[in-house]
Amino acid sequence: MFSRACLLLLSCVLLAACGQVWNDPYPVAERGQNVMYTAFTDRPKHLDPVQSYSEDEAAFLYQIYEPPLQYHYLKRPYTLIPGSAAQLPVVRRYDARGRELPPDAPAGRVARSEYEIRITPGVLYQPHPAFAKAADGSPRYLELGPQDLEGVRGLGDFPETGTRELEAGDFVHQIKRLAHPRLHSPIFELMAEYIPGLKVLQKRLADEAQRNLGWIDLTAHALPGVEVVDRHTYRITLKGAYPQFLYWLSMPFFAPVPPEADRFFGQPGMAERNLTLDWWPIGTGPFMLAENNPNARMVLVRNPNYRGDPYPCEGDPADRDAGLLADCGKPMPFLDKVVFSREREGIPYWNKFLQGYYDASGVSSENFDQAVNMSSQGEVVLSDDMVERGIELLTSVSPSVFYLGFNMLDPVVGGGDTAAGRERARKLRQAISIALDMEEFVSIFLNGRGVPAMHPIPPGIFGARDGEAGINPVVYEWRDGKGVRRSKDVARRLLAEAGYPDGRDAKTGEPLIINLDTTPGGLGDKARSDWLAKQFRELGVQFVVRPTDYNRFQDKIREGNAQLFFFGWNADYPDPENMLFLLHGPQAKVRESGQNAANYQNDEYDRLFEQMKGMPDGPERQKIIDRMVAILQHDAPWIFGFHPKAYSLQHGWVENRKPGSMIRNTLKYQRVDLERRQALRAQWNQPVVWPLGLVALLFVVIVAPAFLHYRRRERATGVGGAA
Repeated sequence: MFSRACLLLLSCVLLAACGQVWNDPYPVAERGQNVMYTAFTDRPKHLDPVQSYSEDEAAFLYQIYEPPLQYHYLKRPYTLIPGSAAQLPVVRRYDARGRELPPDAPAGRVARSEYEIRITPGVLYQPHPAFAKAADGSPRYLELGPQDLEGVRGLGDFPETGTRELEAGDFVHQIKRLAHPRLHSPIFELMAEYIPGLKVLQKRLADEAQRNLGWIDLTAHALPGVEVVDRHTYRITLKGAYPQFLYWLSMPFFAPVPPEADRFFGQPGMAERNLTLDWWPIGTGPFMLAENNPNARMVLVRNPNYRGDPYPCEGDPADRDAGLLADCGKPMPFLDKVVFSREREGIPYWNKFLQGYYDASGVSSENFDQAVNMSSQGEVVLSDDMVERGIELLTSVSPSVFYLGFNMLDPVVGGGDTAAGRERARKLRQAISIALDMEEFVSIFLNGRGVPAMHPIPPGIFGARDGEAGINPVVYEWRDGKGVRRSKDVARRLLAEAGYPDGRDAKTGEPLIINLDTTPGGLGDKARSDWLAKQFRELGVQFVVRPTDYNRFQDKIREGNAQLFFFGWNADYPDPENMLFLLHGPQAKVRESGQNAANYQNDEYDRLFEQMKGMPDGPERQKIIDRMVAILQHDAPWIFGFHPKAYSLQHGWVENRKPGSMIRNTLKYQRVDLERRQALRAQWNQPVVWPLGLVALLFVVIVAPAFLHYRRRERATGVGGAA
């Protein structure tokens, strides 16, 4: 018995040294396949393109749906090109008398704008049971009863699928869905300003929804302002001029959705089984969703009906040197499958990346020092360990801004109703803007991963200035070829001019108290709160953090009961209008339920905004933007915080990745060198078997004496019995 046990243990040790790596988290069947592995942290809430409006959902939707337009993958600044459209839309603008205007006509003269969109013929949808046909040509899976849905838990449980060609009516159908009263599209109000027919349609659909609790047939309802011209052409008519509408045509809100999908998923019993468009999207893009387990794993697989558009052949000058043009003209996508695994914690995510089980990774604060170093010139470079592993660092400034906003309705920081009060409050806001050292904040809390903001417009978006013209002259001065933050003495002087010498009210002697309203995980965290308190203390100002849960915080913002708050905004599209509208008076949070959370209002700024938003990029638009930015810098409704830097790591076997936050349909461009990945994974994950050998030896050393003693007693007993 003992001999066989020892031999078995030693055999296991030897076999382990010869077998596959033990820590591979993926199924054996996937080994060697053309698969990219990545991770997600937050489960997607919506995969219906009419509802989805978050980054964690975009990672999936943009690979499945094809809006009419997309961004060129390599060109910067971001450039729109056709997606499912055959060409860029033909745009015509007309005045109030119906006369066509030239493209450079002032926006104020434009009464309506027509966008005629021609889609590419021959584009097919992914295989889907909604398109399956019976022998007589009727839909195969309509009028399903409870017995037909027994055991059905996913689309794979329907044995038959079909497809059809993409048509213009599918785009019109999706635009109608913006008005569906049960879908609550987040862009309905904005789009209804330019497509007034949406509100007309919404009212009709709301009336029908009261009478009809089931599926609503949108094909039976017209949408004024949106029409099918022919099978491959449709037209959208907007009220006035809205040049930014082209950017919206690159988002899934305007991607095609076939009416058959709504009809299929609208059957009784479907929603209870998560058989909805919100769970199982349907598109014409390069990938389709094959597995949806948002608590563990999401899987995209190649759409067999995808037409294979070619990889781009043009880009920035550095793209050729980076190898980003090597696949010029080759049909995409290059991957057969993309596996997303859910990682709730950063450390397991990072360790699996180092083991080669994730192809790319972000850089968090926890692993920053392990991943990168700061050079003597202040530049971020990869650590030696990362270089030895062949890992590459990709960086870019995100088209985002994070800021501390003053609630202009607050009597202390807003100033109230009198001109004198508003002037004192303006100087107070300027003093605080100077005192809160954003360079230090970025260095301490973001590991340098940010660019201090001078105004709302991020670098790389039209309107942002470089050099001396780009600094905020209220907070910075230009010295030795760079912007240098003004001293605390300047802040103290402004504070005294505001009526608070040494941080006390000059009239009452009461200390000045500034309150930060925040949520757990925001700037209310202790280290950041201590840092903020220190900055205020140097001005003699008391600082109080008022933390609350997210819902209560949102109520405070909506009701105008906050004083100072921390917010951020990711640009929806690369146009200054999408950043400057955050301080547009008619977008005030309290009065208009808009995105102007500071409730800032300046008549000149608002007038210039209305003029600027409809203009094409050019010197005249830049001049207006410069004046708008100067107004904001003078009034200081925000402490212009920072534009975050995106840091991304990838293994050397990943090809064709280029950072660009605006571009989200990225997976079709990427490629994996499978042989290199497999070899390095095996090298980095060789099983360490000597501990098992040591355990086996200890087992023998410990157990052998007892076993030998047992055998001696057994023999002795046996001999005595024979006598």
